[in-house]
Amino acid sequence: MLAASRPSPTRLEDLIDPALAARLDRLDLLSRKLLSGKLPGERRSKRRGRSVEFDDFRTYVPGDDLRHIDWNVYARLERLFIKIFREEEDLSLHLIVDASPSMEAGTPQKLHFAARLAMALAYIGLVNQNRVALTVFGRGASVQRLAPCRGRTNLRRVADVLLRGLAAPGAGQATQDPDEVFSRVMLAQIPGARGIVCLLSDLLAPRECERGLNYLGAASASGMVDAYAIQVLSPGEIDPRRDRDSGLLGDLRLTDAETSLGAEVTVSPASVAHYLKESAAYRERLRARCASRGVAHLVVASDARIDQLVLSSLRQGGLLR
Repeated sequence: MLAASRPSPTRLEDLIDPALAARLDRLDLLSRKLLSGKLPGERRSKRRGRSVEFDDFRTYVPGDDLRHIDWNVYARLERLFIKIFREEEDLSLHLIVDASPSMEAGTPQKLHFAARLAMALAYIGLVNQNRVALTVFGRGASVQRLAPCRGRTNLRRVADVLLRGLAAPGAGQATQDPDEVFSRVMLAQIPGARGIVCLLSDLLAPRECERGLNYLGAASASGMVDAYAIQVLSPGEIDPRRDRDSGLLGDLRLTDAETSLGAEVTVSPASVAHYLKESAAYRERLRARCASRGVAHLVVASDARIDQLVLSSLRQGGLLR
């Protein structure tokens, strides 16, 4: 249900306050896979290279660089061993935020929550010298993009893109088929992606976002992407009984926020119970679809506390450390 919510964020400080930023300073991104970065960074990679940090030895084979032979070991064992060093690499993070009209539902609004969570994740990536890219999509053909950047000085650039996405024309305007919009954006953003890709969306669409998730799953299967789908739902979408002010009882005409199509319905306690069963089944299908494609799926309510979500659920899920 589209409902009045707290004022839309208009500043960087509205997306991430100093108290939250201070708590996030001790976190870093973590990949569940061995992923290669593109620039020197501040993390220990599993790729072996020529940094100053010694990692291991291996037996010499013809063609190895003689400069990497450990002659002290040879003097003791009369066998040739090569020194292996740990190479430092950055880890890229690509945030994809759904700003379609359905994301304006709920109190707090799902879109506001997704923007704040995206800002928190971008903050963690940037302050640790990882590359962060951002895509905000949804309202018709509107797509806001930020090319990969790194460093704390780019926090305001990330915030500006998120705020422009929030300020785009809102709900109530008919748009294209949400499945088509989602699949088109994923097709444009995912091929060739490297690193962590984190999608923040309600994933509410008639055909269950199947094509778009297929693109994300294909990237995950390539081994170049560690993919996450964070499904943001309002408390009332998870359980209408939690939303006592929604007025969802009796004969109603409901209008789809994405397509502007309407339907006459009668809402009763029995229909609410049926909704709870079907919505739980929908989320389970999405979870299974994501799992089969190597994509981590997490459902979060828009009234969740960002700090608790980041410090507990996302750390336990392997996205942060």
